[in-house]
Amino acid sequence: MKTLAIICLLIAGLTGSKTNDLNGAWKPVSQEFAGKPFPASVYEKQTLIIKDNTYVVTAESVDKGELKYGEGNKMDIYGKDGVNAGKHFTAIYKYENGQLTICYNLAGDSYPERFETKPNTLLFLSVFKKAE
Repeated sequence: MKTLAIICLLIAGLTGSKTNDLNGAWKPVSQEFAGKPFPASVYEKQTLIIKDNTYVVTAESVDKGELKYGEGNKMDIYGKDGVNAGKHFTAIYKYENGQLTICYNLAGDSYPERFETKPNTLLFLSVFKKAE
C-alpha cells in the first residue's frame, strides 16, 4: 500500500511539472485548419494564457475554460465562458524547444493522431511561443 502511495505521488509530481511548463502567456507563430495555413494577420493579436488547469484565449473575443491532461500527450478542453461555453474539444500537445504545439479536434469525438491537419476534417493546429 505504501508503494502504491509513493507511485501515485511520483506520477502526480511528474504531471504537475509537465503542466507547469505550459503555464504562462503564449502567442501563436503558426496556425492551420483542415490542411490550410492561416495568414499571420488572422492570429497575430491572439493570446493563450494557461494557468495549471485553466485557460484564457483572447482573439476576437475572450474564451475561458478548463484543461484536463490525460495519458501521454492528450488534453481535454472544456469551454466555460465565451464563444465555446459548453463545448468539449480533444487535443494532443507537445512542448519542445520552447514551443507549445497543440492539435485540436474541434469535433471532440477522438484525439488527433498526429500534429497535422487534413482537408475535410475539423482538425486545427496551432504552434505557440511564450509571450515576451
